[in-house]
Amino acid sequence: MTREDIKTLSRSLSGLGVFAGLLKKPLFSHFLTMTEAREEGEALRALGALISEVYEKGGNFAAAVRRAVLENENAYVRMRAGKGKCDPAIEVALIRELKILSAFASLAPADFEAFFENAPYIPPFGHQKISLAGEYEERMQDINKHGYGIFAANAMFRLSNDSQIEPIASADNVSLESFIGYEEERGQVLENTKAFLEGRPAANVLLYGDAGTGKSSTVKAVTNHYFEQGLRLIEVRKDQLSLLPLVMGKIRNNPLRFIIFIDDLSFNKSDDCFSMLKAALEGSAAAKADNAVIYATSNRRHIVRETFSDREGDEVHRNDTMQETLSLSERFGMTVLFARPNKQLYLEIIRELATKHNIQMETSELELKAEAFALKRGTRSARCAEQFIESLM
Repeated sequence: MTREDIKTLSRSLSGLGVFAGLLKKPLFSHFLTMTEAREEGEALRALGALISEVYEKGGNFAAAVRRAVLENENAYVRMRAGKGKCDPAIEVALIRELKILSAFASLAPADFEAFFENAPYIPPFGHQKISLAGEYEERMQDINKHGYGIFAANAMFRLSNDSQIEPIASADNVSLESFIGYEEERGQVLENTKAFLEGRPAANVLLYGDAGTGKSSTVKAVTNHYFEQGLRLIEVRKDQLSLLPLVMGKIRNNPLRFIIFIDDLSFNKSDDCFSMLKAALEGSAAAKADNAVIYATSNRRHIVRETFSDREGDEVHRNDTMQETLSLSERFGMTVLFARPNKQLYLEIIRELATKHNIQMETSELELKAEAFALKRGTRSARCAEQFIESLM
């Protein structure tokens, strides 16, 4: 490309309609600043910032642009996700804009050298010629698996303090293959999730049992396992349960499927936020979305804590109220118990972890030390086994 070609490309990018949101991203805004700068110093600084952004995204310019385009949330992708089609005028604009974006993605260091005729140094970067139109249409055909926007590249999300759904940085990449034991328990969660993804009847699930038995890790591993089939996880804290209708509203028309994950769930008698969870579990229209199930973990089968004094309250219909709170766990369609491992299972986990991490020790000595470690901790659990093996590394 010549200098004039790049300026023409810049003007074409400035006029994007379907993909106008891309212009706010550093990859595009730095390029526009570079081409519109009146002084060469300003243009070179913009180029440096642009290539730095490419380096942050792996070092390949075409790949960085491609990812931005395929993950962009815009009017076209929302229409395709909701209705499967859109206005012909938008289709025409999309095709034209994908050609412009393909030209942008195909820029090479030599093109920037042509733009800066006398620049002493142009940072190198990976490049290739690509055409985005075919891949974009393929992505639309499988949008229920790939998703769009922030959901395209991330598996796990949380609610921010300002009630926005945001990706979890350094999300747990645990896999089903990393577990030892509890195959039957994980199998129940896996089969329920498979049914959910296939559009068959699926239950909300309560995973309960002793701490350190892998309840939360199971939910995350299942999410990772089915990521390519269109499954995502949104973690909601107990103090955010009043925002469940907001979350459900944001994902209701999304083509993906979502696990609403509530970790370490328990309530005191003074808590009233369980009413929103109750509404969601019972299928209230405001608090439930057809493309969402609720998975919760708890150390307790009855997730509302009760004391003997609670049974002696002075409320006229105290028994009705008590039964309402204690029966919250019954509103989950499936409950899965992760019991504390017995000695046999605990030592099996120890042996397999020792092999995995290449711990060189006689089996009898290993098991004796593992038992002593568990006795000191006051419990046997998968987490305890992992901590013991880590102490030997």
